[in-house]
Amino acid sequence: MNAKLRVATYTYEHTEALFDGRVTIEGADATFETDPLVSNIFQRTVERRYDVAEFGLTYFLRTFDLDDSPFLALPIFPNRNFRHSSVFVNAAAGIERPQDLAGATIGEFALYGHDPGVWIKGIFADEYGLTPDRSRWVIGGTDHPIPAFDWIPQPVPDGVDVRHAADGETLAAMLESGEIDALVSVDVPRSLLQGSTRIARLFPDYETVERDYYRRTGIFPQMHIVAVPRDIALRGDLMKSVYRAFCEAKEIAQRKYRDGASKQHMAVVTPWFSRHFEENRALLGEDWWPYGVAANRKAIDTFLRYHHEQGLSKRLLTSEDIFAPALLDT
Repeated sequence: MNAKLRVATYTYEHTEALFDGRVTIEGADATFETDPLVSNIFQRTVERRYDVAEFGLTYFLRTFDLDDSPFLALPIFPNRNFRHSSVFVNAAAGIERPQDLAGATIGEFALYGHDPGVWIKGIFADEYGLTPDRSRWVIGGTDHPIPAFDWIPQPVPDGVDVRHAADGETLAAMLESGEIDALVSVDVPRSLLQGSTRIARLFPDYETVERDYYRRTGIFPQMHIVAVPRDIALRGDLMKSVYRAFCEAKEIAQRKYRDGASKQHMAVVTPWFSRHFEENRALLGEDWWPYGVAANRKAIDTFLRYHHEQGLSKRLLTSEDIFAPALLDT
């Protein structure tokens, strides 16, 4: 009898084939759910409403400090992004480089140590000597007020000044007014997209900085993994089927771009996309969005180190601690 699986993930182009049935999970009767707010999927995952679910990497790791950690991960990374582009500053604050954030008040989206925040704090510590305890932190929503996420552990290390924004406050408005000096956020402030001159990026030419970061480190930062309750994660053949299905769906999306290169991607509405694709392919390789432990070990182990150094994990976890055993050799 096939296993019944309730699967939840955002509808990225590399998961679309799972939703429309082009790819199925062998040995499973799977139903797929999504949500416009991926954090809603995270909360329902914590509430154990899914059998297989996309989960923010920091949200997942925080559960390892519970008395009975409920999940293991599959080495599937639905969401990843370079993070130098996630840092915004008040244009009048005189902040021109990461070292200038020492003594500054910095807003952070959603919780202290959201996935982009863990990455960029770790990068700042490694490459610029700026550790989180040298700044003050205000947590909240970028353009919409959000309450504290009370459904996930929110550790704050000793010596770090962290508070939540007041009711009704948004971090983007606080940044424009100068109430905070900088912002780390997965969301770009709407006012910046609309042409505000009061907000700027810390790295104006962030693409060049991020490409250099990849050339030097080989790291393409992951934001999310796929989490599975431990009892299901130990069903090795089933986990291999889930993994293969996500890989196949991703390959369909990637193949579309590889095949489209011969026609200069005439199905894509973005001008000069083919040139951009060529640059990415030359830098990132044929599989520019890899799944599996081997291709992602350095990046994941780096995030695990950052998570521990920033006081968000009580112990330094390893890839062997967090991934389903049957997929450690992927």
